[in-house]
Amino acid sequence: MDWSKIKTIFILTFLILDVYLLFQFMKIRDANKYEIITEASIEEKLEADEIRYKELPKVPIEDQYLSAKPKLFTKEDTAKLKGQTTILKEPSLTLHVDLDKPIPINTKFESSELTPFIRDNVLYGDQYQFWKKDDKKNTIIYFQHYENMTLYENLSGMITFHIDDKNQIVSYEQTYLEDIEKITDKEEILKPLKALETLHQKGVLKPKSKITKVELGYSSLIQLAASQALAPTWRFVVDDNESLFVNALEGQIIQFNSDGELDVE
Repeated sequence: MDWSKIKTIFILTFLILDVYLLFQFMKIRDANKYEIITEASIEEKLEADEIRYKELPKVPIEDQYLSAKPKLFTKEDTAKLKGQTTILKEPSLTLHVDLDKPIPINTKFESSELTPFIRDNVLYGDQYQFWKKDDKKNTIIYFQHYENMTLYENLSGMITFHIDDKNQIVSYEQTYLEDIEKITDKEEILKPLKALETLHQKGVLKPKSKITKVELGYSSLIQLAASQALAPTWRFVVDDNESLFVNALEGQIIQFNSDGELDVE
C-alpha cells in the first residue's frame, strides 16, 4: 500500500471540502448582506402603506416610572365645595357631586367653557385636563395630569361631568391620585418612530392612516387598591379619532378595556 499516495489523496480531499465549505459560507454571508441592504426602513414601510405623520421628536428623551395613591375623600374635603351638594360615604375614593345651579354649555362644546368652573369650584381643579366629550353617554371627561402630562384612561384620576337633556351640566364624579413620586432613575425612552414601527408590525396601525397628534403621558402599569405604578406612554391620535398607546420604556402596545384596565401586547 502506497501511504504517500493515500496521504496526498486525503489532503486533496480535505482541501476540496474546505474550498466547498468556504464557498457556501461566502454565499450565505452575501445573501444575508443583500437582505440587510434591501430591508426597507420603517419610513419606507409607512410610506408604502400611505401612513402619514407629522415631524416626530428625534432628540433623545428621558423619563421614569411613577407611583401614586388614590385619594380617600372626607367631609373635610366636601366642606370646601360651595354651591354643590355632595354624596359621600366617608371615606370614599369617589366624590359624587350635584350642582345646585346647572351649567349650560354650547352645542359645539369647547373645553374653555368649563375652565373657570373647574379652576374655582373643583378640588385640585388645576390638575385636570380635558380629554373628550362623549355624546352617546352625555358626559365630558377630564383626566388628571402630572407635570403637564396626562394620566391616560386612569379611573383613579378623572372627572366625569354629566349633561342633562337641556344641554346643562348637572353633576359630576371625581377621583384623584395623590402622593405622586418618581420611583426609578431616568432612562432614555423609546423614540416615537420606533413605537410607530411596533404598532405597524402588529397590524394595529392600519394603511392610509394619518397620525394627527403625538404626545407623551403616563398609563397605569399596576393598579392596586392602595397604590399604582405609572409608566411613560406614547399616545398617537389617528385621524383625529382613535388613540393608540405604546409603553415608552418597554415597547408594548397598551389597550384599555371599558373598565379602564389595560392589556399589553
